[in-house]
Amino acid sequence: GTAKGGIAIAINQKVSIPVKYIGIGEQVDDIERFNAVDYVNAIFEG
Repeated sequence: GTAKGGIAIAINQKVSIPVKYIGIGEQVDDIERFNAVDYVNAIFEG
């Protein structure tokens, strides 16, 4: 949800560093390339 990943938008706006990867879990293998469309859809779909 947004509480977990919403910070990515705030960081991008504050420091203008693009988000390239996003963690989707707690394990080392739980990292994916960031896809803005999928990210926004996940926020609104809950």
